[in-house]
Amino acid sequence: MSINIVGKADDLVTVKNILISVSDKSGLEELVCGLAGINPDISILSTGGTFSTVQKILGDKAKGRLTQVAAYTGQPETQGGLVKTLDFKIYLGLLTETYNTDHANDLARTGAITIDMVVVNLYPFAQTIARPDTTPEQARGNIDIGGPCMLRAAAKNFIRVTPVVNPSDYTSILAELRETNGKISLKTRFTLARKAFAHTAVYDRAVADYLGTTAFDDIKKCYTFNG
Repeated sequence: MSINIVGKADDLVTVKNILISVSDKSGLEELVCGLAGINPDISILSTGGTFSTVQKILGDKAKGRLTQVAAYTGQPETQGGLVKTLDFKIYLGLLTETYNTDHANDLARTGAITIDMVVVNLYPFAQTIARPDTTPEQARGNIDIGGPCMLRAAAKNFIRVTPVVNPSDYTSILAELRETNGKISLKTRFTLARKAFAHTAVYDRAVADYLGTTAFDDIKKCYTFNG
């Protein structure tokens, strides 16, 4: 198996294309308004309830600036939002390396864009299982798939992409963007990648621990069976 070994990268990367999909919408207005103010040409991809929230925040400024992920990928969200962002064009946009001509050809072939920043926080699994009346099926439904995948892809490609998982980082990110005329440094991208991987590790550990301590008989009680 061949592995891409990157020898050239940019310290400062302009943030133009952003994907936002968050369950915790605290601080989102500050972030979206700040991003739009820093770069008038900002382009935002979003999903479900986050799309509606960003649309309200931007108002008339949403036109030409905000796109639903389903419209971008050409694939509608599945019932209940089960599949929204798990798409080749999304991950090509996240994992593409700046100075890789094959990647550039893939972007041109598919009509994909590079995604410069991912703002994602995950389904509230820990909060869900903390409730004493939560069933195993409710817990299962709150296992996030697309969110961790996007965070991992963005964090892996920190040489170009900024992964943002915690609303507490919005203010400092906006401050850096204002100071650098819309760019994020490699140091910040690397720092945020560390946070992203730590976050997904804790999340996966919570899921593993829950499933590891849940009795199979409690699982069976959630469903009826044919035959």
